[in-house]
This record gives sequence, C-alpha cells and structure tokens, in this order.
Amino acid sequence: MTAATTPVAYRIADRRQETADTVTLTLVPTAHTLAPFRPGQFAMLYAFGVGEVPVSVSGISGDRLHHTVRAVGKVSEALCRAEPGGWIGVRGPYGTAWPSPPAESDVLVVAGGIGLAPLRPVIDEALARPAGSGRLSVLAGYREPADQLFPADLPVWRRRAQVLVTVDRPGPGWPGPVGLVTELLDTAGFRTDRCTAFLCGPEPMMRATAGELLRRGVPAGRIAVSLERNMRCGTGWCGHCQLGPLLLCRDGPVVGWARAGEPLSVSER
Repeated sequence: MTAATTPVAYRIADRRQETADTVTLTLVPTAHTLAPFRPGQFAMLYAFGVGEVPVSVSGISGDRLHHTVRAVGKVSEALCRAEPGGWIGVRGPYGTAWPSPPAESDVLVVAGGIGLAPLRPVIDEALARPAGSGRLSVLAGYREPADQLFPADLPVWRRRAQVLVTVDRPGPGWPGPVGLVTELLDTAGFRTDRCTAFLCGPEPMMRATAGELLRRGVPAGRIAVSLERNMRCGTGWCGHCQLGPLLLCRDGPVVGWARAGEPLSVSER
C-alpha cells in the first residue's frame, strides 16, 4: 500500500480550459490507483519540481479524477500549464465528503467563484436521482461574466435544474442579475422545510448565505460548507489547517454548519 505522504503518478488524459486562468484536468492512474474519492474530498496534487497544493475533486468517473485548478501561485500555475500526456503526482483521498441528501429533499447549491468546482459532483449526483426526487437549484456568483465555470455543463444543468448566476461587474451585454449571490435566494425554487444546502466559496459569502438560510427556517443540520486553510500535509500532522477545534484536512473540508458556524464567526484580525 502506498504511504499517505507518497504521491502516485497519474497521467493527464484531458485538459479543458474553463476560464482565462482556470482549467479542468482529467487524471487517470497508471501503475497504482488510489482509493476511491467521494464528492467533497480533496487530493494533494504535486507538480514535479515545483510543489503541491490541495485541490478538491470536481468530478469522479470510475478511477478517473477531475480537478479544476485556478492559477493563483507557482504550483497552481504549473498545474494549469500541464498538457495531456504529462504526469502529476496525486495523493489522497483526504478529508470529509458532502452528505447525501434524503431522496425527497430539495438540493440547494450556492457557490462563489471557484467554489463551484467542489460542488460540481453534488450537482451530478442530484441530477442522477430518480424522477420524483426533490428539486435542484444552483446559485453561483462571480466577479464578472468571463469568470463563469463549466460553460459546457451549464446547458445540461439548465435542462433539469434551476440555475441562477449573478456577477459583481456585468460588462456589456450581460442579461442576468448583478449583486450578491445571497440575493438569488429570493427567486430560488427550494422549499425551506425540505432543503439540504451545500455552500462553497469565500467565507463571508458562506456566513451570509448560512445566516439567511437559518433565518428562513432551514435547520443548521441541513447546511454543509466546504472550508479551506493552508493544508500542507493533508493528514492532520502539521496543524497548519487548524480552525478553532478543527483540523480541516481531517475534520473537513466539508463541515456541517452546526459545527462550522461558531469558529467561522470569530474574527481573525
């Protein structure tokens, strides 16, 4: 068995440009296959000779992993430059997974920016539920229209779900809403008495969204968030990802709001 800190070589089978600074990589195992990933979990992706970063799975297809990476530093820039046929070191799976909603529950996905990537498997699973299951609503907020993720998926989602997108800076020709993603809750078609909510994005957005959902009557136990800190080891050894009593590489990244709400309310100033 491969040690938890030893990367396994995965080959890049496909590279899809999502936005100007974001790509989705499809990775396939070669000599060794890691244990199955669950939606919400993350891998440590290693760009050989540069370093490694934690990246949640944005799709799971058998033993193929899909990771959506935004270029924000040396390692992520190297990963975004990688081409099909190249190699990436992968270790994992790490962390907690998104909960599975009851069959009759409405599924509410609220994302900010790149936060839609860890939520993509939630959307896939909700779309795969049998007919007669609860409704699916996807709310996403971006700085500007060009930042929208998964343009190839959006038409598929819209055929079976409510998809609402808002931006901060609309630009010429933008036909949709402008403002905070929380403002989309007023037009989202979920039922507060049977809703399971999944949130990922900037922490102020998640705090505001969770607070609004609680105000509308959604129980804290039906709200889950994905949190991010400096996950250097991925195994809970180094302590860099501590958030109050939580080590997010072990106790997260997916945490129920009943547990996450208190540490997220503490000012870090």
